[in-house]
Amino acid sequence: MSRKPPSGAVVEGIDFDRWAVVLCKPDAVERGLVDAVLERIESAGVSVHARTDLVAEPWQAHVAYRDTLADPGRFPADLPARIEDAYAGQPITVALAHGGPDIHTRLRRLIGHTDPTKAVPGTIRGDLGQDSVPAADRGGRLVRNLVHTSDDPEAARREFGTWYGPGRALKVSDFNRCSVILCKPDAVERGLVDAVLERIAAEGATITNRREFTVQPWQVHVHYWDLLVDRDWFPDRNIPACLDEAYAGRSVTVALAHGEPGVHTRLRDLLGHYDPTKAAAGTIRGDLGDDSLSAALAEKRLVHNLVHTSDDPDAARRDFGTWYGAGRRDLLTPDLPAPSTPADA
Repeated sequence: MSRKPPSGAVVEGIDFDRWAVVLCKPDAVERGLVDAVLERIESAGVSVHARTDLVAEPWQAHVAYRDTLADPGRFPADLPARIEDAYAGQPITVALAHGGPDIHTRLRRLIGHTDPTKAVPGTIRGDLGQDSVPAADRGGRLVRNLVHTSDDPEAARREFGTWYGPGRALKVSDFNRCSVILCKPDAVERGLVDAVLERIAAEGATITNRREFTVQPWQVHVHYWDLLVDRDWFPDRNIPACLDEAYAGRSVTVALAHGEPGVHTRLRDLLGHYDPTKAAAGTIRGDLGDDSLSAALAEKRLVHNLVHTSDDPDAARRDFGTWYGAGRRDLLTPDLPAPSTPADA
């Protein structure tokens, strides 16, 4: 018989110093406050991932309240019944919160005191709670206080296994595997956005989070920072003016392309040469482009070449912040694969 693994070893591959489990309790679901609770957590600078709606099983509630059930001298004798009444068969929502090494302490401060009547304004329970511990005790039930977050890394490990299942590996999409696609104003004006994205998807990339934007000047300046700081290489054109004319106030479409490491190089090869007349057949610019560098130089403007993809992971990180916003890492959805087959007991 195989030896039982050490406590918590059923969950691997996650740095629980930086990950916490958020449990939106049955009362939060019943009152329609799940979105409000998770938005409050995100507004505190914590990214929220892997939101999942569940119906709680009795064993899950028992494990979640392991510490209280194992301390019978401190809690009422009917605590197991109270827990089962509150959770068993009830809908809940769980999510994962990612942040710095202090995430557990920060979230516990944010949710506030166990008794909503003692939680200070500005905390989730203080602002949204409507129950009290004395009322719960009189009713022989648990206090309804909306939300729980992990106390510490070990608790997060246990709660992850409780609500998401043992044997899971959490893989957060990173910029080694994610590129930002910018379909430029000429692609939008020529109605080629769908064709461009279909060509990229045909190369095996997964396209997500398509968005249409009207470009603000700062976005094009940040995106093309290299042209602006190296503009001495372009004495024939006023690069700041060219960028503003080509982009500011005009429509673009952005999307994310997810793939394996090396996705940036593969997509740049797929785009082809920046001068469409020099782009090879089979590339996007070679097949769909209708401009040339020589024409752009003659007219003292930028070349119209349809699409940009991130050069490398660092550029993808910058492109993501430029077009989606630095606080939108929730769009980089984690991948929670199916549980592995548990080892024999």
